[in-house]
Amino acid sequence: MKTEEFDKIFDDNEGDITSYLDMDSVRRPNRESVTIDFPVWMLESIDKESVRLGVNRQSLIKHWLAEKLPHNIAA
Repeated sequence: MKTEEFDKIFDDNEGDITSYLDMDSVRRPNRESVTIDFPVWMLESIDKESVRLGVNRQSLIKHWLAEKLPHNIAA
């Protein structure tokens, strides 16, 4: 399908467009996933704090890391 055709279907709101997408190849630019193992006590503390603040665990961890890391890292 050409881009123009896809855009027209989207713009004309002709229903669900996800059937036209290859979801297996979707990537978020400048993002990469990692897996980190935490001790149970640490996860329990993180979860308590995330409930107190009303955010999920991942958002809280990312916020804490962003506070500690320099923001002007050159690529």
